Amino acid sequence: MKGWKNIFLLWIALFAGSHAFSQNVEFKKANFKSNPTGFKNAIKHLNQGDFHYMNHLYAKALDEYLAANEFNPDNAELNGKIGRCYLVSTQKEKSLGFLKKAYKLNSAIDGYYVFLLGKSFHTLNQFEDAISYYEKAKKTKSIIDPKLLEHATRKIEECNFGDALVKKPVNVKLENLSEKINTEHQEYVPVINADESEMFFTSRRPGGIGGAMDESIGDHYEDIYFSEKEGDNWKEAVNLGEPVNSSRHDATVGLSVDGNQLFLYRDNERGIGNVFMTERKGLTWTEPKELPSPINSKNKETSACFDHTGKVIYFVSNRGGGEGGSDIYKATLGEDLKWGNVENLGPTINTQYDEDAIFMHADGKTLYFSSKGHNTMGGFDVFKSTLEKGIWSKPENLGFPVNSPDDDVCFVVTANGEIGYYTSDKIQGKGKRDIYRITFLDVIKENNRPKLTLYKGVIKDDKTGEPLSATIEVYDNEKGELIGTYESNSATGKYMISLPSGHDYGINVVSEGYLFYSENFNLPATRVYQEVKKDIGLEKIEVGRKVVLNNIFYDYNAAELRSSSHNELNKVIKLLKKNPKLKMEMSAHTDARGGDSYNLKLSQKRAQSCVDYLVKNGIEKNRLIAKGYGEKTPIVPEADIDKMVREVAKEEAHQKNRRTEFKILEN
Repeated sequence: MKGWKNIFLLWIALFAGSHAFSQNVEFKKANFKSNPTGFKNAIKHLNQGDFHYMNHLYAKALDEYLAANEFNPDNAELNGKIGRCYLVSTQKEKSLGFLKKAYKLNSAIDGYYVFLLGKSFHTLNQFEDAISYYEKAKKTKSIIDPKLLEHATRKIEECNFGDALVKKPVNVKLENLSEKINTEHQEYVPVINADESEMFFTSRRPGGIGGAMDESIGDHYEDIYFSEKEGDNWKEAVNLGEPVNSSRHDATVGLSVDGNQLFLYRDNERGIGNVFMTERKGLTWTEPKELPSPINSKNKETSACFDHTGKVIYFVSNRGGGEGGSDIYKATLGEDLKWGNVENLGPTINTQYDEDAIFMHADGKTLYFSSKGHNTMGGFDVFKSTLEKGIWSKPENLGFPVNSPDDDVCFVVTANGEIGYYTSDKIQGKGKRDIYRITFLDVIKENNRPKLTLYKGVIKDDKTGEPLSATIEVYDNEKGELIGTYESNSATGKYMISLPSGHDYGINVVSEGYLFYSENFNLPATRVYQEVKKDIGLEKIEVGRKVVLNNIFYDYNAAELRSSSHNELNKVIKLLKKNPKLKMEMSAHTDARGGDSYNLKLSQKRAQSCVDYLVKNGIEKNRLIAKGYGEKTPIVPEADIDKMVREVAKEEAHQKNRRTEFKILEN
């Protein structure tokens, strides 16, 4: 009996030791009598950690807490705080072990840590466990978070929605970009031009312009980097340098269709975070300038983008009077070239939570943004909404695996709709935050591309081939309205314009000392994505030079000008007024269909109607000659047209022959 008694007492001792191991051990001197020096150092780390924690310096707090935890790994609150620090870091997966242990050590711990345990499971897509702990958190009290019940209820909704999305993933291919873009440090907010040939992004890698450290997160200051596409791959990213980057934080925000206007986020002189803009002039960038009021305000503006015309800016602000949190607004460029008419996009887009990271697609109507409201999997999810007849559609979640239970932000997509880029904290990333490329396989498979034409190329001197800085004006011929004004790059001559389908476009290209160039694009509403590459050679103003006026229109078998022709003829007027010695012949041509005599008379009347318009608008009659050529000087010979098989090709050839043009007679 004595032997059994000893065994029983030994078992009790072992059980007590095991049970003690699983109990919460307070940081009290009495609990560590055998190691007073270690206790003193641990308390020092703990107090220093609390100081950083209370000031939201979580990276610094984590280092101190981990040191204290080495001495006493069985304190529930400390494990909870370590878990919290990891949850707000880019190593969220490390939070779970510490938060589980905190709950195991003290199941009566403040409900906030129970909530965080649910959030840790949530981050890992373990929705059932997450809901379980969110439910437990709802039943507990919290001194730390008085709105715990509200927050936990919202998170349960996110888990249920996330679980449904995971069960029906969208058909995409996700790729973490190569080491030429992503590093072991943070890379985020990618912005691309419309044809995906250039990328700008933000990085916290060492070697930035300022070289400073951000003490709040223990990482480097933000700088903007740039990369060009080479085949299917991105080149090694380079720091964009000064004046775009400064000794302060400089972060990408948005980019114009052609990539020549870059929005960035930085603090202004008053220490308020606002949106700035820099422009590429030739091979250099201008000093960033703060966007004017009423876009920027005394509040914080965090994101901005142009629409395809450059005459509308969408932006994010936490100013008062919105739906709640940060909202999406838009501002319009007035005829006085000042930004105004600021509008909140309203409750369809904005929620009581935060909206951010906006991108307007080149189609001019599809807005992508990140939101903590609507139906999300957790944190920020990426949504899209389409503007039709002035009304925004209900935002659509882009689905899993594009979205995750963590923050998924800063989504941009190519003009053809096939490829997207965004920032995500995915666990399998190369570094803390990475940039991902998304291939939308269904868009490619089903040819479900956006309805627009990407018009791009190089503008150059017709003789020398030297690139030219030129102004490109795009008109809606039916409305007679100027849609947008664009510039080619002075160093490369490159230009890129988006033309959404459903419009008849007139395009005029003008450069100092050169004859202008015109183009017409009549794009039906059903026209899906196409890329038109057009290198344009401008001719010097010299005797004998001809210019085809592609936006002169007449009714069938009539000589009267349509009002849609006026924009083109106004360019001729401007040219003549700027060059007072210039004289020209206005000529009209027909195709070969119809009688010779009839075509000749019709073309003469049409040429005369152009001259009459110019004279009516202030051009001296003696500087102009009207000449009809009928079918005598075709661009495409009739014999070649007869050989064409496709009727569409034949009609296009006839259309080239039916033209109005002018020729310089004197200069």
